Amino acid sequence: MAEEESKLVPADEQSLAKVGKVSQWLTENSFAHESLEADRNGVEIIKVEADFLLPLSTALYAYGFNYLQCQSGIDLGPGKQLVSMYHLVKVGDNVDRPEEVRLKVFLPRENPRVPSVYWIWKAADWQERESYDLYGIIYEGHPNLKRILMPEDWVGYPLRKDYISPDFYELQDAY
Repeated sequence: MAEEESKLVPADEQSLAKVGKVSQWLTENSFAHESLEADRNGVEIIKVEADFLLPLSTALYAYGFNYLQCQSGIDLGPGKQLVSMYHLVKVGDNVDRPEEVRLKVFLPRENPRVPSVYWIWKAADWQERESYDLYGIIYEGHPNLKRILMPEDWVGYPLRKDYISPDFYELQDAY
């Protein structure tokens, strides 16, 4: 019976059923993106190119995603890409189960650059600084992009999987 029902639904509609609500809305409004498999909690994950992050983020803000719950960096492994991830939430009407979506921007390991979303969600301020400090992702347009956890003269990015810890680090003016 299920096979008969799937034959009645056109192939385009079958593929739309697999993508999430937010991805469908983005497609209807001509925003370039790719829908990835949802996480184990059912949160929709959307891949976006760095050049399209700001227009897509602005549209999602207007669509109701008014809260940046988390921004973080991810290292996919030595020699592989870095990822700038944004977990967005619609805070408002549905308090029991607010709508969530996760954006991922895949970046080259050498010179990873992405526009800052600080001007859309102010919560990105320290979160982008942390990703810059620990992964080396450069957030273009950020108002104060500098190290936040490591000393200013620290060499390298400690959360990259190919990072080699120095034998020692001399603490100056520790006392």
